[in-house]
Amino acid sequence: MNTNCFSPAVHQYLYNYNCILDAMINKIDSAKQCESISYNFISRMLPHHEAAIKMCENVLKYTTDKTLICICKNIIAEQTKSIADMLKIQEECGNCKSPAKCLAEYECVLRKILDDMFCSMRTAEQTDCINCNFLREMIPHHEGAVYMSENLLKYEICSGLVPIAKSIIIDQKNGIKEMKKLSCTLKCK
Repeated sequence: MNTNCFSPAVHQYLYNYNCILDAMINKIDSAKQCESISYNFISRMLPHHEAAIKMCENVLKYTTDKTLICICKNIIAEQTKSIADMLKIQEECGNCKSPAKCLAEYECVLRKILDDMFCSMRTAEQTDCINCNFLREMIPHHEGAVYMSENLLKYEICSGLVPIAKSIIIDQKNGIKEMKKLSCTLKCK
């Protein structure tokens, strides 16, 4: 798509988004890993959540849409709490070692989830509407967190991580519904 006709604000928004996306991908791919599915999930979900917060902060610089502002404020609040909750238990969860076969299966599925999410976010349609751009970028980001959490819950994990993963699934599925509804209202493709 020819982005030359986009407004300066859209260019800046997209530049910021791509920087956030690149940083998230690099942090997820270089996250410290060990023999614990629980620890490995946390070490990747932390930069995932941090990116969601930064993506919301980015769009909040440009949007005046009250519904989108509310969605973003909810994402920031939910993911800030989730980060704090995961940091509290990360070391403890690192002691919850996983059988090698389970760890290999988990990592294989996770790699596919991550690759699909990165691709969807990188190739999200870009138009001169910042609000629609954000929705097309954040929906696959949220879907990725849901799939990551559902994959995690197939295995024996650190007990403190179970409610966090379940909360991620519930919160992000609700967020996806809200964003899809707003996408229809805004007539985003």
